[in-house]
Amino acid sequence: MGLINETGSAYYSGSNLGSYQFTSLKDVIDQFVIAYVGEDKIISKIKRTDVVFHAMRGMQELSFDTFKSTKAYEILVPATLQMDLPQDYINYVKITYSDAAGIEHVLYPAAKTSNPQKITQATDGSYTFSNDEIQTSDSDTWEAFKTANPSENNQHDYDYDDDIADANMGGRFGLEPQYAQTNGSFYIDELKGKIHFSSNVAGLTVALKYISDGLGTDSEMQVHKFAEEALYKYIAYAVVSTRANMPANLVARLKKEARASKRTAKLRLSNIKIEEITQVLRGKSKQIKH
Repeated sequence: MGLINETGSAYYSGSNLGSYQFTSLKDVIDQFVIAYVGEDKIISKIKRTDVVFHAMRGMQELSFDTFKSTKAYEILVPATLQMDLPQDYINYVKITYSDAAGIEHVLYPAAKTSNPQKITQATDGSYTFSNDEIQTSDSDTWEAFKTANPSENNQHDYDYDDDIADANMGGRFGLEPQYAQTNGSFYIDELKGKIHFSSNVAGLTVALKYISDGLGTDSEMQVHKFAEEALYKYIAYAVVSTRANMPANLVARLKKEARASKRTAKLRLSNIKIEEITQVLRGKSKQIKH
């Protein structure tokens, strides 16, 4: 009884290329009920809604740190230097810009700036109100960050007589390595759902790679087959641990199995290839001059 239920022509002319590596969350729930629920099984009886709840929670937890992050958006940064967060955004993996050759360069977060709400004040410093609510406007901090010329834009054309010697004698004292790059920077305003970029990113093609929870749409609710067993074990442990009068040794065993299956899923999804590692390690014999 094979699992492929469509012809080759239907598959290659359709829009579900690569779908065989995934199992839908609905199928996971159905198979869990068959394998774990019933007489002489770990769970004698349970409502399907309970299984659905724990399956969706397990989907979220595995999406955060086990599943491969495959979601990405790309935009051309406008003059406003802002990008809207995606509808199903949870956290970012990295933000990059693409150069003329299509090579991605990582942008780094500007940790020492933000976009606070600016309270509108009268000339005497008192707050102004509208309908008993404090009036606010765009932040001066954001305006300053947007219009500033980033320090990473300051390139120097050193000559051999003076400039290099001057720099080595203290001209660069205090440089922080995290800011020693020319790619640009960003910060995320979680409250307003915006990503703000430094001025040197304007007009560049920027890609946001981010984590979602896998529950945004029905088509997203699927589990990679490398992590299918991890989700079964998560559901079993979650169900048993939330029920009364369950044997402590059974709860402990299922917790251990859930952790072990999650580690196995991470190893499988890490996609380590010996040939690729070997190719990288071939360069270890090269001498690096300091």
